[in-house]
Amino acid sequence: MTKERAGIQSVEVGFGLLEALAQAPGPLMLRDLAKAAGMSAAKAHRYLVSFQRLQLVVQEGASTRYDLGPAALKLGLASLSRLDAVKLARERATALMEQIGHTLALAVWGNHGPTIVHWEESPHAVTVNLRLGDVMPLLTSATGLCFAAYAPKEAIAPMLREEMARAQKQGRTDVPVTMAEVRAALDDVRKRGASRVVDTLLPGIVGFCVPVFDSDGHMALGMVALGPSGSFDAEWGGAAEGPLRAAAAQLSSDLGYRG
Repeated sequence: MTKERAGIQSVEVGFGLLEALAQAPGPLMLRDLAKAAGMSAAKAHRYLVSFQRLQLVVQEGASTRYDLGPAALKLGLASLSRLDAVKLARERATALMEQIGHTLALAVWGNHGPTIVHWEESPHAVTVNLRLGDVMPLLTSATGLCFAAYAPKEAIAPMLREEMARAQKQGRTDVPVTMAEVRAALDDVRKRGASRVVDTLLPGIVGFCVPVFDSDGHMALGMVALGPSGSFDAEWGGAAEGPLRAAAAQLSSDLGYRG
């Protein structure tokens, strides 16, 4: 067994106060802050005195409540500026693919729409005619629906019109072909917090896409799981969508999203 490295316990204990402030909706009284951190008010006060000297914490004069200070803001901004959403997602992709047991992909919004930037193929996957750099359609792919739900309307309007016209010409009934149907479909994605398609992009293929948000609340990337309908769990909250949603939520949190 790997021996645990020695550390400074008081630093670890004191961090509980900073973490409690970070999770709180606003400034806290000493007693409430101490309770949230699991320590006595007297003990918490000693830590807070040091944190105030370091400007990690400030105390409001009128209310005497405590809040995060300018040094905490500087640390947070420095950390956010160094985060790479795709890099973090790629580091977790293999483990997630193995957990789900099906192919996993990552997509970002590119110059021409939702674009596949990483592909983690399951050893048991069926052949899917998709490649890195492929731009996914908005209405027939889980990736496209997810991005369309969270993208600015003006950014996707031309693509939507083109895809609806094509679907109408083809006489398709399995995808939205009017703006009312498109709005309903995108509302459903936002309500569920994820998108799903069955057989609409590729015959016999099910796909889920879950958004990952950055600290500003913008969709940074989409995490996609797909597989054959015969072995892929197409249920919401099932063996594929559940772990995918959990991974996307954790990554969003790591990127600073607090929605």
